Amino acid sequence: MNAVADNYTIQAVSRALELLEQFQEGGTELGITDLSNRMNLSKNSVFRLVVTLNSKKYLEINHYTGKYRLGIKTRTLGQAATKQNNFSNYVRPFLEDLTRQCHETCYFSIIKSGYSYYLEGVESDLPVRVLHRVGSSLPLYCTAAGKVKLAFIEPHQQLDLLSRAKINGCTTSTTAGPGVLQNELKKVARQGYAIDDQEHDAGVMEIAAPVFDSNGTIIGALSILGPEMRLAGTRLEDELLPLLCQSASRLSRELGYYQAEEAVPKIKQQKHPPKKKIKMPASAGRAYH
Repeated sequence: MNAVADNYTIQAVSRALELLEQFQEGGTELGITDLSNRMNLSKNSVFRLVVTLNSKKYLEINHYTGKYRLGIKTRTLGQAATKQNNFSNYVRPFLEDLTRQCHETCYFSIIKSGYSYYLEGVESDLPVRVLHRVGSSLPLYCTAAGKVKLAFIEPHQQLDLLSRAKINGCTTSTTAGPGVLQNELKKVARQGYAIDDQEHDAGVMEIAAPVFDSNGTIIGALSILGPEMRLAGTRLEDELLPLLCQSASRLSRELGYYQAEEAVPKIKQQKHPPKKKIKMPASAGRAYH
């Protein structure tokens, strides 16, 4: 397929798109020399590309610096792409890959009507597993997916959602009181992930990391859900949290957020998480709902 595509590639168009990609990092302004060095093209070739893109408003010049930045047409296209994006289809490959590596149930969720709404999910392949029905809504304050979204939204949005929430103790581990919850959300924002250790369901643990769009705005969360007996302990720190945060970071980059690595602190980065054979208890075939 790539060989066929190469036969129909127009070099000038390919180079123009490659030139636009040089501006992917937020706030980047580049001059002709900068672009020439990055693309390994002559200044004359770069100049002609820049003039064409500028005339079509895909680039604009900063007259104070003489350098170029992305123009209004690129922002318009980006907004249109975001509106057209079907996140259910877009995030599923990431969820499938995450589930394949950790063998736990994985979800992508958003905030909807003041709750954490589970938009898409892939079930664990293990006989003992935890499930939330796709399309279900759970409280924000006592789920990892909910807390990570609360931690990264704008302060006034967070205050509005918490003021309307009826905070009840789902279990004996549920965070009690708005003051304690506010401190926990600050911690979540600093560390880049949230943990629900049996706060919504006894015996169940969920971990979640934020997903950002091209503007750096949180649009949802990736989460791993499973029995506490399997997620807790050294596996949480050594395998699951690094795997989850790296997956959320990659998804954010796919959506155009190129500061994803900076937004989510490194825990213990693993290029290839170890594949462990998980010993199952005798109560095989049980599923939590």
